[in-house]
Amino acid sequence: MDQLDFYVILGVERSATVSQVKQAYKRLARRYHPDINPGDRESEAFFRLVTTAYETLCDPGRRQDYDIHGIPASSQPASTVEFQGFDFSSGSDPSVSFDELFSDVFQEAAELRNRVPGEPEQGSDLHGEVSFLFEEAIAGGERRLKVTRLDLCEGCGGSGRRRSRELRCARCQGAGSTRWRRGHMVFSKVCAFCSGTGLLTTRPCSACGESGIVTRSEDITIQVPPGVSDGSRLRIEAKGNSGRLGGRPGDLYITVKVSPHRFLRRDGKNLFLTLPVAIHEAALGVELDVPTLEGTVRLRIPPGTQSGQYFKIKSRGVPSLQSDVRGDLVIEVNVVTPPVTDDRSKELLKEFGRIHSNDVRKALFEE
Repeated sequence: MDQLDFYVILGVERSATVSQVKQAYKRLARRYHPDINPGDRESEAFFRLVTTAYETLCDPGRRQDYDIHGIPASSQPASTVEFQGFDFSSGSDPSVSFDELFSDVFQEAAELRNRVPGEPEQGSDLHGEVSFLFEEAIAGGERRLKVTRLDLCEGCGGSGRRRSRELRCARCQGAGSTRWRRGHMVFSKVCAFCSGTGLLTTRPCSACGESGIVTRSEDITIQVPPGVSDGSRLRIEAKGNSGRLGGRPGDLYITVKVSPHRFLRRDGKNLFLTLPVAIHEAALGVELDVPTLEGTVRLRIPPGTQSGQYFKIKSRGVPSLQSDVRGDLVIEVNVVTPPVTDDRSKELLKEFGRIHSNDVRKALFEE
């Protein structure tokens, strides 16, 4: 009789801790305990195997001896249960109806019809945020972002199981099928544990807990194109959570936050600047150096310029994300009246008023 591997029975690594062994035992006990499967001799036999494996691997001395020598065949718990055909002999409980007798069979068949085994699942999208200064957003640039995402387990390639040496299936004892009794009737089905082969060639992957997915942190470089605006969303394909069972990974969506500029404001492709101009500069005309994102440009203010007039400097605005055409820098003049605190300035202004005595409001009220 081939020796059964206690680690395979419990579905744990040989390096598993006592806590992991206990968790595996609890999981299997909830499924195969005799109280949960009354009358199921096969479940009872397998539960005895699970219990023996648990008691051995949780005891440091017994576990060390088992790892070195294994256990003699005589000490292995009985694990084979034989059923001979369908027994319709007398003495069956007359209170057990046909529907009750086959209820678990019908339920399992319905579950199999509704289940889509191995169906790939697409991974979910992730969302992040990066911040840029106003000038950086206009010029474009890059940011490094640490993203924590669900990725395929490298140990099992996303399958949830790892290859192992060929062992006889402990669930069906190598028969390839399982049997159970309800009343005096015996049922048989293909062993789901080994898919009817009677052999196990894989074991659960402890790195991912059979899910095929692990949590991993990754540094991702975010390339931001020139001219990106505040609130823009960038999509990085396939950098979201990985899909299960070969499903397509999700995407990573990045929201760009752009801080405001201290004197420039943006409207689409154009930049706007309010330029203070002294009253004498507006009256007489002047040439001024105007700051832009690429240095200063010379702007001529003609004589008689009024507050609220606009001037445009071509191609000093925002780069377009769709074309090579760049926006403009639009300058709004704000004529500033200086504070008059000394007598000399007052006399000059009075003299200016006498020379230009026309009523500046006259045109507004004339019909």
